[in-house]
Amino acid sequence: MTSMTSPISSADLTRAARLSVAPMMDWTDRHCRYLHRLLSRETLLYTEMVTAPALVRGGALHLLDHDPSEHPVALQLGGSDPAELAQAARLGAEAGYDEINLNVGCPSDRVQSGAFGAILMLQPALVAKCVEAMRAACDVEVTVKCRIGVDDQDPAEILPEFLARIVAAGCTRVTIHARKAWLQGLSPKENRDIPPLDYGLVHEMKVLFPNLHISINGGITSLDEALRFLEGGLDGVMVGRSAYHTPADILATADRRVFGKGRDSSAEAAVQGMLPYIEAHLTAGGRLGQITRHMLGLFAGRPGARQWRRILSEGAHKPGAGPELVLTALAEVAAAQDLATAG
Repeated sequence: MTSMTSPISSADLTRAARLSVAPMMDWTDRHCRYLHRLLSRETLLYTEMVTAPALVRGGALHLLDHDPSEHPVALQLGGSDPAELAQAARLGAEAGYDEINLNVGCPSDRVQSGAFGAILMLQPALVAKCVEAMRAACDVEVTVKCRIGVDDQDPAEILPEFLARIVAAGCTRVTIHARKAWLQGLSPKENRDIPPLDYGLVHEMKVLFPNLHISINGGITSLDEALRFLEGGLDGVMVGRSAYHTPADILATADRRVFGKGRDSSAEAAVQGMLPYIEAHLTAGGRLGQITRHMLGLFAGRPGARQWRRILSEGAHKPGAGPELVLTALAEVAAAQDLATAG
């Protein structure tokens, strides 16, 4: 059995949380995380949300699979039963994750029907019990990702109480998505865009809880913007959709600019780094499209980006598609880049 102690130190994990890539359903799977790790060695990566019932009742331990190169990497759990979450946290720690994160922010109907996600903002005492049980069950850090409130709650009133409860339960790091979630009337997609952002409230929470490590999440589209939040006194920044759709823009210079170490990476280097991984995945019976769907935005905004996306989108699902297709697409990017430079 794997050790329940994190492969990296608590101090290194806290430092990694200066910049993280958000857990995103159907997106931040192990192939996506492998790509992101090639772009940044330092950024903290998160799994998609894994439900505690799937692990504990369903025995779906394959959901915990990850590559050792992904560290520092955190497992996000969904659930609302303290005992079940404790068992799931133990399984996550045994699988080698550096952090276990509790989802108190997802607004989807599927999540609500399981009485977890954003609906837990209405039950801070239960969240505190969950955190306490998870911490007692494993030696790795337990953190929370939440919203500023739900529905008709007044965030300025309820968020301080919520944070005080989880801090009392032993949580030392929290990520706050700076939007309310509307549990009725808005789809999960609309909940990511329509409720207004309140960055000021997150800054106020840092003043109220100076010893709590607070990362901000929601609507952050560039590394420059992330750096402004860090310079403004917040401890960390979590980037979601922009890190997925334009990964090189967010991650390729993050090690130097956010963490002050390492050299810049590049989309081209990441593609080259993915080739052996793709080969191994195909040898194990996987399909090219399972990996390349996460690579479509690598050259976003650059000459050749359209050709890159087209070649991979049209060809990755064809029988026999392999690394050669990726190299063909990369050659198109290089040719477009040369043309743009010559012009």
